[in-house]
Amino acid sequence: MKRLLFTFILLLSVGILFAQKYLPSSRGELVEHTYITLSYSEANEQAEWVYYELTPEFVAGNAKRSDDFRPDPKVSTASAQLSDYAGSGYDRGHLCPAGSMTINATAMSESFYLSNMSPQLPAFNRGGWKELETLVRKWVAEYDRLYVITGPLLRGANMHIGPDKVTVPNFYYKVIYAPNQGEMIAFVMPNAKIDHELKEYAVAVDEVERLTGIDFFAGMEDKIETRLEGNVSVTKWDFNGSVIPPKVVEKVKEETTSGQCQGITASGARCKRKAKPGSKYCFQHGSL
Repeated sequence: MKRLLFTFILLLSVGILFAQKYLPSSRGELVEHTYITLSYSEANEQAEWVYYELTPEFVAGNAKRSDDFRPDPKVSTASAQLSDYAGSGYDRGHLCPAGSMTINATAMSESFYLSNMSPQLPAFNRGGWKELETLVRKWVAEYDRLYVITGPLLRGANMHIGPDKVTVPNFYYKVIYAPNQGEMIAFVMPNAKIDHELKEYAVAVDEVERLTGIDFFAGMEDKIETRLEGNVSVTKWDFNGSVIPPKVVEKVKEETTSGQCQGITASGARCKRKAKPGSKYCFQHGSL
């Protein structure tokens, strides 16, 4: 009897661990669906972030792309509408990609709510952004479980589309936590044609927090959160499906030890200036 009770408690604990949600801080309406959770910003008619958990099953399912773009019935103030994007020249860009929700029809359907969309230039949505989404799916096959948070950088964006004035972001971010690997990585990319390798857009999670004002993984133990969010090493992530060449590894090591600024330039690339002593940022980014 004691052994059965112990086994039950152990299984329950494992279930709770896997059900853990590392939700960020929210300034909008918290909307929970079965497979995605989001914070909806009514002022911008889109999510400030979308959170989802990935396992290999999510990207290896049989659910076909539905293309059923529609308003989100759970947004109390009403989400963006199809008319907002019509004739705008912008794609309805997924924050949580449909390709990562093939586990079943429900997951696929949820990915097409307009609350999960943001106005993206076609060259970005179908180019660099798609490439990053594909890379994340490769990573989940390798690292087994990922927690992903994606969203637009809404600060400073002053363009809008449609009757509901949907904000057109200048940049997008993606934050990724691999618990089995014990690593985090984030990306900040401009809403434009991407001409550089993806690793050029990699930053520490702390940098995304600075840019957005959002506290990611707030429920994580402080010591672990501080260590994981404060640094990023692209050498610990497989960008090529193979071992990263030694010359690249040495270059990144040199940049890390030389105190390179972790700020993001207007073009979306990482700043190449030296950080100020005792800071992660140069004189320019440290004042933002």
